[in-house]
Amino acid sequence: MNRKASEIKSKTNNTENDMQKKDDFNTELKQLINRFVHKAYDITDAFPKSEVFGLTSQLKRASMSVALNYIEGYARKRRLVFKNSLETSYGSLKESAYIIEFAYNRHYISKEVCSETLSLTDRIGAMLWGIISKLSD
Repeated sequence: MNRKASEIKSKTNNTENDMQKKDDFNTELKQLINRFVHKAYDITDAFPKSEVFGLTSQLKRASMSVALNYIEGYARKRRLVFKNSLETSYGSLKESAYIIEFAYNRHYISKEVCSETLSLTDRIGAMLWGIISKLSD
C-alpha cells in the first residue's frame, strides 16, 4: 500500500473511531433519558387522581419532551438545530425536576424516589449541558 492510501485508511479509521465514541456516548445518554421517562411515568402512578390533568399530565409531557427533543435534534444532523433541540430538552428536564420536587413536598412520592429520580436528572443534565457547551464553541 502506498503512503497516500495508508494516510487515507488511517484518517478513515480515526473518523470511524471518533464516530463510534460519539455513538457510544449518545447511546448512553439515550438510555439514561429512556430510563428517566419510564421512571417519570411510574412516579405519576402515585399521584392522586385529582392530579390527572395537572401534575400527572405535565410530568409525562415534560419527561417525554426530554427524549423527543434529544432524538429529533440528533436526527436532524445540523449543529444549530441540534443545539436548539438540546436546549429545549434541557429545559424540559429542569421542568421535570421541579415537578418531582414539588410532588415530594406534597407527599405524593417518597424521599427515596425523589432522590433517585433527581440524581438521574442531574446525570442527564450534565451530559446534555456538556454537549450544548461543545456546540457553543
